[in-house]
Amino acid sequence: MIESITIKNIATFNDTGIQINGLKKVNFIYGANACGKTTISNFLHDTKSTKFGDCSLNWENGQELKTLVYNKEFRERNFGKGKISGVFTLGEATAEQLKAIEDKAEELKKIKAEGAQKRETLNTQIQKKEALEEEFKETCWTKIYKKHEPVFKEAFVGSLNKEKFKDKLLHEFTNNTAILSALDDLKEKAKTIFGEVPKEIIPINAITYDRIIEIETNLIWKKIIVGKADVDIAKLIQKLNINDWVNQGRSYLQEDKICPFCQQQTITDDFKTQLENFFDETYLKDITLIKDLRQEYSSLTLNLFNELNTIEINQKDFKNTKLNLDKFSAYLKTFVSQNTVNNELLTGKIKEPSRSVELSYLKEQLELIAGLITDANLEIKKHNDIVSDFTNEKAALIASIWKFIIEEFRTDISKFNTEKGNLEKGITALDAQLKAKLADYKTLDDEIKALSKNTTSIQPTVNEIDRLLKSYGFLTFTIVPATESGFYQIQREDGTIAEHTLSEGEITFITFLYFLQLAKGGISEDSVNEERILVVDDPISSLDSNVLFIVSTLIKEIIKDIKSDIGNIRQIVLLTHNVYFHKEVSYEGLNRKGEKSHFWILRKNGKLSTIHYYGENNPIQSSYELLWREIKEWEKNSGITIQNAMRRILETFFSILGNKRDDFLINKFGTQEEREICRSLLSWANEGSHTLPDDLYIEAPDETITKYLDVFKGIFTHTENPGHYNLMMGIEPEIEKEVVL
Repeated sequence: MIESITIKNIATFNDTGIQINGLKKVNFIYGANACGKTTISNFLHDTKSTKFGDCSLNWENGQELKTLVYNKEFRERNFGKGKISGVFTLGEATAEQLKAIEDKAEELKKIKAEGAQKRETLNTQIQKKEALEEEFKETCWTKIYKKHEPVFKEAFVGSLNKEKFKDKLLHEFTNNTAILSALDDLKEKAKTIFGEVPKEIIPINAITYDRIIEIETNLIWKKIIVGKADVDIAKLIQKLNINDWVNQGRSYLQEDKICPFCQQQTITDDFKTQLENFFDETYLKDITLIKDLRQEYSSLTLNLFNELNTIEINQKDFKNTKLNLDKFSAYLKTFVSQNTVNNELLTGKIKEPSRSVELSYLKEQLELIAGLITDANLEIKKHNDIVSDFTNEKAALIASIWKFIIEEFRTDISKFNTEKGNLEKGITALDAQLKAKLADYKTLDDEIKALSKNTTSIQPTVNEIDRLLKSYGFLTFTIVPATESGFYQIQREDGTIAEHTLSEGEITFITFLYFLQLAKGGISEDSVNEERILVVDDPISSLDSNVLFIVSTLIKEIIKDIKSDIGNIRQIVLLTHNVYFHKEVSYEGLNRKGEKSHFWILRKNGKLSTIHYYGENNPIQSSYELLWREIKEWEKNSGITIQNAMRRILETFFSILGNKRDDFLINKFGTQEEREICRSLLSWANEGSHTLPDDLYIEAPDETITKYLDVFKGIFTHTENPGHYNLMMGIEPEIEKEVVL
């Protein structure tokens, strides 16, 4: 069955259009002429037409059924040349043949019901699978993508929407073989690869300081350097511990005999000889050694400091430095401080060779600095390796990022895959069962068609139409075969073809009877038993009241069968503008079995159509009540018909029923002002009911309508008919409260 219909961007329906939801087995749509009923029926006749490109309908369980539409176009298609096609129905079959077809049809219906149940279960499982995938997709996006987007967005290129990201995650879960890396390592590497295109970095020169360490560890610094002990003067020098003082004074000895110490002529050649013997060659070599080592040490440490200082300055200016500058600067300051102390100690050693000096070794500090440079160069090498093989490194990083993500999310992915796999197994099994049912259905349907082929005939259709025509008083013509095989014509009693002499009402009635036979049979032998939906649009145009009753009776028989699941018609949608016909065909009487009918009213507001759903409540009671409905619901159709409705209500109630004219109504008002307003209302209502609706739409603003509605109510009040007004407007009477004394 059809569950819902959407009509938009066609005729009187705009881009918002209308939605006809909640369609059941039996559906009634009431609407005035030109409000869009035929547009709806034409769409249901040809849903594939390009002019209905924005219209759509939904089928129950996705099962599309054949739709037969009766409207003006149907009459033109099937009686345009006075000929109608043959309709195959079950002919003069034996009781056994009909029973066999009936039994197989019942079995076919059972198979279809089972298939529908399988399809419903299948659709439920599919919906569960889709819901699971939707939930997983949202979870992937919020828990993974949004979490890692700030750092790893470059790795997600090509998967920057929810669906693609979910698919990529599942693909990587199955296929990713990258080695799992730590998150911090991935982030660090991403800075290089996902930032600007990296350039090669020049490594930092390694420092050498072996010679500095050798000089620092030379034993000469701890050696007490003194003169020769077996010289006579040695005892005095050593006793007074004036080795360094005497050695410094030696440089002041002149050629004369004046002592640089006491300034007396006490320097003899023997004294000079003793001094020279005391400060012998060994002493002099040691002095020369400490001076040379001190000079070399000072030069080496100064050069090393300059080199390290240059490294620090350059790396501070390089934004992509790999050197730990904080530690480097701290180690360099310590190095400078220790070196300053050592240089002071070495200078003191030269001045006082007899002193033992303990230097502050720079080895530990220089090893720390060298280690920082080594670490930086290792990072530089990694960076340069990336630069030299950027494409492969980027691909490897992306693979590693996805590897990290799927491992982080492994539990959720595994759970999803398990649940999805179970649902897919169930769906596969149900699909196989459904296909088996469809195969059984086709086999049985073919058997029914084969049986029907031997029992179907066009003649029963002709006989039935003729019978109905005669039964309802159409005695002046009958149906006869046309010269073209498979077609029939209408023939008068005198033998002439009645193609041009039939009245509009006669053509309408004949084609409607033909439509009913078509609904029960089929154009071909194979289509006799297929299930179908009927759409009937105003079948009583040009018919008198007697035929209107006949048509409504025929349709009610179809409705009865539909509600009782008898026959192959599964649903009917009936559209009409005739209040009496609507009431007649929708009247259930005592037969209230089966599903309730559903009702809609289609209205045209200005140039646009709208629809209102009433559910199981029939909104059409009588033409008089319908006029009051127009008053109550005037805002729904912009008040276009309100003047005509007011005029007809006043005429019906006061003129026809009460024989009261306008003057009588006007004089019921007490003041001249009220009488003038009433006269204005009657003139306005009469004018609006006899002019074009478009003009009225322009000239009747809401405040005017509201004002005249008050006067309209006043007419019933002043004529002592407020009860009738309240009844028709659905206003509950106020109940006077009893006063308790």
